[in-house]
Amino acid sequence: MEENQDKEFALSKHNYTLILIGIAVIVLGFILMAGGRSNDPQVFNESMFNFQRIVLAPFVVFIGFVFEIYAIMKKPKE
Repeated sequence: MEENQDKEFALSKHNYTLILIGIAVIVLGFILMAGGRSNDPQVFNESMFNFQRIVLAPFVVFIGFVFEIYAIMKKPKE
């Protein structure tokens, strides 16, 4: 005898959408961190230490993780 029970996800569809947005922001942050290498290993490339890679990209990743926490903790509307 099986009872018909409504199986529900732990989070709502809106929460999962917010989680995907947060993942996209984190991926964007890691993409911003990429690069800065030199074609010649004997030559030092100063672009490795520019504003985008040292300040902006870690900030974007941090915001993405904070947004993920918000997306998980947000209560769905009844």
